[in-house]
Amino acid sequence: MADGAATSNGNLDALKNNAAAAYNTVANGPVAQNVLDQHAKTSAEFSNLAASRQTPANPAATGQPLTHYHSFFSELLSWNNPRASGIAYGTVVTAIFAARYLDLLRYSFKLTWLALAITIAAEVAGKAIMNNGLATQLRPRQYYTISKETLEAVIGDVNELINFFVIETQRILFVENLAASVVVALGAFLSYYLIKVVPFWGLSLIAATVLFFAPLVYTTNQELIDEQLKQASDIINAQTSQIRTVAQKQAEQATQLTKEYVGDYSAKAQALLKGARQPEYKPEQKNTVKEADFPAAPKEVFPAAPKEIFPEAPKDDFKLSDIDQEIKAQQEPLILT
Repeated sequence: MADGAATSNGNLDALKNNAAAAYNTVANGPVAQNVLDQHAKTSAEFSNLAASRQTPANPAATGQPLTHYHSFFSELLSWNNPRASGIAYGTVVTAIFAARYLDLLRYSFKLTWLALAITIAAEVAGKAIMNNGLATQLRPRQYYTISKETLEAVIGDVNELINFFVIETQRILFVENLAASVVVALGAFLSYYLIKVVPFWGLSLIAATVLFFAPLVYTTNQELIDEQLKQASDIINAQTSQIRTVAQKQAEQATQLTKEYVGDYSAKAQALLKGARQPEYKPEQKNTVKEADFPAAPKEVFPAAPKEIFPEAPKDDFKLSDIDQEIKAQQEPLILT
C-alpha cells in the first residue's frame, strides 16, 4: 500500500512537473514571445495615437485654432502607427458588416429581456430557497454614477469632434486646400452615380477603404506620385500660360478695334450735332436767265370799251307794284285798336 501511494505521488509530481515545463515552454517560447512583443508594440502605438490629440500649431486660414481631432485623425490615417491604424480600419469594416447583416436593435432587445429574466429568476429562486434573493446579494453597496468631471470631459470631447467636422466642411467648401476640395468633389461625383447601383453599406465600405488606404498608397509611393504630379502641374501651367497669352492678344486686338469704332462713331456723332446746330450753307447761284429770254412788254394804249356793252343803271325811285300792295294789305290787322 505504501509503495502504491508513493508511486502515485511520484506520478502526480511528474505530471505536475511536465505540465509546468510545457507551460514554461509555451509561455517562454518564440510564439508566446512574439505575441507579447506584438501586444507591447500595439499598446505603445495606441499610446502614441492617444498622445497625438494635441491642438495643431498651424491654425486655419481664418486664424482660428483647429481641434485636437485634426492631429488625431491625421496621425491615424498617416499609418505612422500601422497596428493602431489597421485595428481602426478593421473595427470600421466590422461595424459596417454588423450593421448590414445583424439586426442589432432586435438583438439589443433580446439581450435586455434575457438579462432581466436571469436576474428576476435568481432573485425569486434565492428568496424561495434561502429566503434571500441572489440579485440582492450581488447588488453593489452603492450604485455607479458618472461624475461631473467625467461628464464634462465627455461633453467637451464630443464638442471637439463635432467642431472637427464643421470646420473641415467649411475648409473644403471654401477651398482652403485645393487638392482636398478636388478629391471630395470627385468622390461626391462618383458617389452620385454609384449610389444607383451600390447599396449604402457598400458605398460606406468603399469610402472607408479609400479613406484609410489612399494615404498609405501615397506615403509608400510618394516619390513616384510627386514626380507625376509635378509633370502634370508643369503641363497644366504651360497650357494655362499659352492660353493666357492668346487671350491677352485677343483682348488687346478687341480693345484696339473697339477704340477705332468708338472714335469713328464719335466723329460722326459730333459732325451730326454740329450740322443740326448750324444752318445749312447754300452757295449763291448765278443768274443764268437773260433778259432776251422774255418777250418785250407792249407799249400801245388799250382802247376804251364801248358804252353799248354795259347798260346804264336806273335813276328813278322804286315803286310798289299791285301785287306787293295786296300782300301788304293782307298783313294789316282786321280790327283796329
